[in-house]
Amino acid sequence: MSKLKNKVAIVTGASKGIGASIARYFAAEGAKVVVNYASGKEDAEKVVKTITDNGGTAIPVQGDVAKAADIARLFEETKNVFGTLDILVNNAGIYQYQPIEQLSEASFHQQFNINVLGSLLAIQASLKLFGDKGGNIINISSEAGKTPLPTGSVYSATKAALDAVTIALSKEFSGKNIRINSILPGIVETEGSRSAGFIGSGAEAKFVANTPLGRTGQPEDIAKVAVFLASDESAWITGEKISVSGGIYGI
Repeated sequence: MSKLKNKVAIVTGASKGIGASIARYFAAEGAKVVVNYASGKEDAEKVVKTITDNGGTAIPVQGDVAKAADIARLFEETKNVFGTLDILVNNAGIYQYQPIEQLSEASFHQQFNINVLGSLLAIQASLKLFGDKGGNIINISSEAGKTPLPTGSVYSATKAALDAVTIALSKEFSGKNIRINSILPGIVETEGSRSAGFIGSGAEAKFVANTPLGRTGQPEDIAKVAVFLASDESAWITGEKISVSGGIYGI
């Protein structure tokens, strides 16, 4: 399979979960993948090994997307190894659900710095490597940006902001051959949702009950759509918010 043959992709936050699945699927379609991670070095190296063991090409690169210096190094290493960039997936993100009474400045800034500022810094850096040939940006957002949950005001606001970035930049990139879209996952089973105790809980059952397709999502559900958006099969799609949620409708 070669939908992304010889394309170079950076996937942020790719050491596990949705990001790791996207990295693996991209590589399986022929892309050369930069597996970015903030602190999960061992996990990132496992993702890279899985890719290379299956004949793909990938490298791990550490970097906190909320830090401009780390972003600069991430893109510099990409340029040094692969010489160019075709696809950027802004997947790195965090979520903190807490009552408004418990909100702190630190929590607010951490979520916005990683989820929004980090994506903007990565997009800014990607433009230099895209060059005149253009490129493709995929922002991993969330259904929470459309349907905020109780105790999730800040997280939901970051994802709504990220979707606004997608729409605004799709217009700003007019004439530059750069496409940008958002994927909005619903409830997905990842290491994070398992460790948080969500998987197997009453809350998960409630979400599934309101999901027409009747199950919790898996990382590969998101990765397959990311491959589509990264490929020429979606060549006339930009500025869109694409829900990948099993049709979930409220809670």
